[in-house]
Order: sequence, then C-alpha cells, then structure tokens
Amino acid sequence: MQARKEEEMLQANEANQGLLAGYKGGQEMPLAGYATLLGVYNATVAAALLAAKQSGRDLPERTNYSDLLLLGIATRKLGRIITKDWVTSPLRAPFTEYKESAGGGEVNEKSRGEGLQRAVGDLLTCPWCIAPWVAGALAFGFVFKPRTTRFICTVFSAVTISDFLQHTYNAVKEKK
Repeated sequence: MQARKEEEMLQANEANQGLLAGYKGGQEMPLAGYATLLGVYNATVAAALLAAKQSGRDLPERTNYSDLLLLGIATRKLGRIITKDWVTSPLRAPFTEYKESAGGGEVNEKSRGEGLQRAVGDLLTCPWCIAPWVAGALAFGFVFKPRTTRFICTVFSAVTISDFLQHTYNAVKEKK
C-alpha cells in the first residue's frame, strides 16, 4: 500500500515537472516558491476579509479619490523603502545579494538562493511585486483603523513629495 502511494506521488511529481518544464525564461524559475507566496498572500487577504466580517466592519462600497491618491502614493513609497532602502537591507539580506549603491539612499540587489529563498528575494527586490502586498495591508488598515492608516499614509505621501522636491532641486542645481 505504501509503495503504491509513493509510486503515485512520483508519477504526479513527474507530471507536474512536465507541465512546468518549458517555463524557464532562460533560467530556472522558483515556481514552487512563487506559488507558496501566492498562497500566503491569498490566505492573508482571505483571513483579513473574514476578520472584517466577524468584527462587523463593512468594506467600503467606494473609496474616495483623496484616500485612493493617499493610498497609491504611500504604497509606492513604502514599496521603495522595503525593496531598495539602505536601512531595510538587513530584512532583505537573507534573500538577496548586494550589487551596488543606486544613489539617493537606495541599493541595487539581486535575489539569491533557490526555491522559496529565491522567490522571497525576487519579491523583496521588486517594487512592483511588493506593491500589492503593501496596498493590501494599507487597504485593510483603512477597514480596521482608518484614522491611524490615513495618518501613516499621509506621512509616507509627504516623504514621496519630499523625495520629488529633492530630485528636482538636484536636477536644477546640476544644470547651473
């Protein structure tokens, strides 16, 4: 009986390898790691939706434009901080390898390792990839603690405006 189960698992694994074998993009992709991250993201969103329902909090029927703008700007800035900032590099270090300074307090890194380690490294070095995670967290913040979340979003939106002004000032200074 045990031998039969092991044989069935081996055949299923070979079938899966066959399905995914052509998807390499020129290098080995950590598809199982990506699938794990998708599962974690979806389970977290489902748990937050369930928690909102059980607590009697309704999801907003609509988001007003000012909150949407605030959420978008804060998501962008937090995504950059998580994926590029010097100060957050200790959080990424188990999954990434330092390449070089990118200027403006940012670094360029590449993911390292295999499987889930590599998949997490890919997530933590890609501002576009981390954005749904950040936006989801902030959006649920608006459901559970709207005042606090709005304040946090305001802080990071202000930092984004400050960054823009810093880059503008440097560009004008260099043209002189």
